[in-house]
Amino acid sequence: MTAVQRVAIAGAGVTGLAAAIRLARAGVRVDVLEAKPELGTQGSGISLQGNALRVFGDLGAWEEIRDAGYPFEGLTIRAPGPDAPVVAALPDVKMGGPDYPAAMGMPRPALARILLEHAQRAGATVRFGVKVVGVEQDEHEVRVLLDDGSVEAFDLLIGADGLHSKVRDAIGIDTRPEPIGMGIWRAFVSRPAEVERSELYYGGPVYIAGYTPTSEDTMYAFLVERAQDRFDVPEDEARSIMVEESRAYGGPWEHIRRDLEAGAPVNYTWFTHHLIPGSWNRGRAVVIGDAAHSCPPTIAQGAAQGLEDALVLTDLLLTRDAVDGELWEAFHARRVPRAKAVVDASVQLARWQIDGVRDADAGGLIFGVAQQMALPA
Repeated sequence: MTAVQRVAIAGAGVTGLAAAIRLARAGVRVDVLEAKPELGTQGSGISLQGNALRVFGDLGAWEEIRDAGYPFEGLTIRAPGPDAPVVAALPDVKMGGPDYPAAMGMPRPALARILLEHAQRAGATVRFGVKVVGVEQDEHEVRVLLDDGSVEAFDLLIGADGLHSKVRDAIGIDTRPEPIGMGIWRAFVSRPAEVERSELYYGGPVYIAGYTPTSEDTMYAFLVERAQDRFDVPEDEARSIMVEESRAYGGPWEHIRRDLEAGAPVNYTWFTHHLIPGSWNRGRAVVIGDAAHSCPPTIAQGAAQGLEDALVLTDLLLTRDAVDGELWEAFHARRVPRAKAVVDASVQLARWQIDGVRDADAGGLIFGVAQQMALPA
């Protein structure tokens, strides 16, 4: 007996599809409602830590994800300058345990495609171009109002619909993501052979410059700057900004600049932070992933925390008899402190950079959080 028989999941991102796979695989009827008309095929890359990879193993998707990405160990720190001198080569904590690499990068569209295929094979129904516009509920069911005027009833609604969650709004949670003061340029470029793991450059004209390999042939490069209104910058100008802001950095950045000048795709966004205080649910509706918490990717735990949300929630739904107060207490006890540790540490690292704090123990903070994340969620 499971606590639910029919579940709606708003959002076909990493978090929502992970929840869909686990529930559908157990025989629960799952409808994934995605507002976008189709699965995104554009995007740069994503960094995934070992605790995220451990969840992919549970989903049965690890081998495909590994083959579509670029696993690696460790982190290289470089300094600005034409020679890009290596300051440190750091080992990573294997947060997923000995069966998984410490980290990996991969193209976002490839990850989305693999998880979608697994969700559909498990029996989940994924419906694109369907928007949740309202929620009504009682103690027995939750009724989801859709943009075509229809109403559908479920045992549970999971809002995995991202930073600007419509489910969060519909169930009356007023916590919102707040800008932290940093913006990031991302570009999807080819990978030179010398780049075999993530590398970060601190100092120079931006807060952080870096890149992460995503396959044998590709990587994504990024520049973290003071947040500015760059959202409507034409793509040619965006590439020029990245080229100019990166001129202080040598090494593989010479290769990246050539790709930018040749027309590599670029995007820009701001870092945000938030954490819903107290309960993430209202009755039979709950938000998880970026809908419940966000943070700067200073320790690359955003996707991992959403995946852990999905894992813990579905564990409870599949091992309990009812959606009740005891289930929600168990969920929040396992998830809120862990997500808070990641959000607090990520925000602290960002603020140290914004404030120019030179004696901050960034390494100690990152290592401490990594040790926490190495324990299963």
